[in-house]
Amino acid sequence: MTHPKNLKHKKKENYFNLYWLKVYRNKIKNKFFYFRDQGVRSSILDILNQLKRIVNHKTQNTIAELPKSDHEAYQKWINCHYPRPADLKNMAKIAKVFSYQPKLTIIIPVWEGRQSFLGQALGSVFNQAYFNWELYIATSDDNQFELSQFIPQTTDSLQVIHATRKEDSFNQCINQAQGEFLIFLEPDDLLAPHALFEIALLLNEYPNADFIYSDEDKIQEEGKHIQPFFKPDWSPESFLSRMYTGHLGAYRCSQVKAIAGFRSGYKGSECYDLVLRLTELTNEVFHIPKILYHRRVHGQEVCNLLGTNDTNQATENALNDALSRRGKLGKAIVNHLGNFIIRYQLIKEDLVTIIIPTKNLGSTLDNCLTSIFNNTTYQKYEVLLIDNGSTEQEAIEVIKKWKTKEPKRFFCEILDLPFNFSRLNNLAAQKANGEYLVFLNNDTEVITPEWIEAMLEYAQQSSIGAVGVRLLYPDNTIQHAGLISIRGVAGHGHRYYPGDAGGYFNQIQTVNNYLAVTAACLMCRRKSFEEVGGFEESLAVAFNDVDLCLKLFAKGYRNVYLPHVTLYHYESKSRADDSHPEQRQRFEKEFKYMRNQWKYLLDNDPYYNPNLNQEQEDFSLIY
Repeated sequence: MTHPKNLKHKKKENYFNLYWLKVYRNKIKNKFFYFRDQGVRSSILDILNQLKRIVNHKTQNTIAELPKSDHEAYQKWINCHYPRPADLKNMAKIAKVFSYQPKLTIIIPVWEGRQSFLGQALGSVFNQAYFNWELYIATSDDNQFELSQFIPQTTDSLQVIHATRKEDSFNQCINQAQGEFLIFLEPDDLLAPHALFEIALLLNEYPNADFIYSDEDKIQEEGKHIQPFFKPDWSPESFLSRMYTGHLGAYRCSQVKAIAGFRSGYKGSECYDLVLRLTELTNEVFHIPKILYHRRVHGQEVCNLLGTNDTNQATENALNDALSRRGKLGKAIVNHLGNFIIRYQLIKEDLVTIIIPTKNLGSTLDNCLTSIFNNTTYQKYEVLLIDNGSTEQEAIEVIKKWKTKEPKRFFCEILDLPFNFSRLNNLAAQKANGEYLVFLNNDTEVITPEWIEAMLEYAQQSSIGAVGVRLLYPDNTIQHAGLISIRGVAGHGHRYYPGDAGGYFNQIQTVNNYLAVTAACLMCRRKSFEEVGGFEESLAVAFNDVDLCLKLFAKGYRNVYLPHVTLYHYESKSRADDSHPEQRQRFEKEFKYMRNQWKYLLDNDPYYNPNLNQEQEDFSLIY
């Protein structure tokens, strides 16, 4: 089972290091001889003059040369991360010493009424820091325009391809392309000046890459930059729910030719369909976590980032075609935001064991059990209650009641030992009869009747490890919608957002891959659970679910969050208090375990972009 390419883009950029090592080694050598020959006073004066030149140069490279945004946090990010002219000159120098200088083919579709910003789009190509590219303009037979008015200089690197249909002109460009990689640029949009350099840089470190994508933002007609989209690394389940890779995309030309390029009948979703087919041929998918593409807000485009009414049918067809090609029984269902939820047919109606640890809190437990037995539509399940020494009379009576009401589906094991969430669940798993396990808190309440079917659909997929769901507080705000690697270990992404909110680029309402999901409601295969050794028993209270998910991920499984399964979670009722010294000491010990065991993953979460805040749960920017 292939791991996602999750850590590779975080490695040091070797060509930067090698280039500057040579530069600074020569400078140090020259300064040594200058100091020896000229003496201290002259050397100091020379250093002061150099500092003055640096200050003047920085003053000339003003913020005015950078993209502008009215969003304060994004402007600060731009100021910190966007390359200045001096940076671009250095990139151009570095590109000259690349051992591998791949030729990149840029294809721009120009159709009737889409020429207003073509000059700017072409300018963004000609101003690239990387040099080895060619440009094709794909247009219709009847679209006559004077190309010279848009091109600042003559070049042998540009060709115009005419065809009757858009997809035909694209495919003609693809067939004639001399480049090793294809890049599609809308005539309204702009490439960041370092876009092609970053593609070439990655290919020097990972020459086997077949598909590369970057982060992007939007640009208004007046030129202001808005809505930066900092994307996750390759996330197959996320991609089946929304076309998040968008722009910038670089596709290996030979692979695109192997799948016969673009297909007709997918208007508005051509790139979605292309990537679905391409990623069936290769796992070599890489993500550059930098803004390399600026998408004009009004522009129609080949690669739609989010679904619209005009493209929903084409997208649905592309997704259903993909399921068919992959031998998966299921269908794509559009949601209210124009994104899609894949609903698989159950491979088999396997027995599911729902494991619930509990102690006292009789009314809370009764509410949980009532919601399960009254609301659940799936029939082949059992509930295994682990009583961790209840002394409350109400709780004892509730257990007796459900033994009487559901004698064939409700079982209770008494484990009167010091509280250890991991040990309780591990012991329960040994006694469970089901091939699939659901770990469920006693302070939850089932809302979605088909909750087991929906979770089982994904848990039955061989590539999936843990399946988590949307959990709401009683006030209908988000308690859990996937765990993100922040504050050293993990936090709940979008916590306290309205339950019906879209979240960061519709992430709450779409199926998404995460490193971890909460065990307040988690399903996995019993076989996979045993394969990784179950819950880590040294993690008695905190982070045991995160650890389980990371062990599954390390074995090559992907963990997934489902937005279409909803439960209430009355978290505060059973939540441990970590403010006491003894509890605090225990928490710190468990935190240290996680850092020692999983630092490399927690610091490089493939599903949480490094440009997003590492302390907050709201997907805000860090700069």
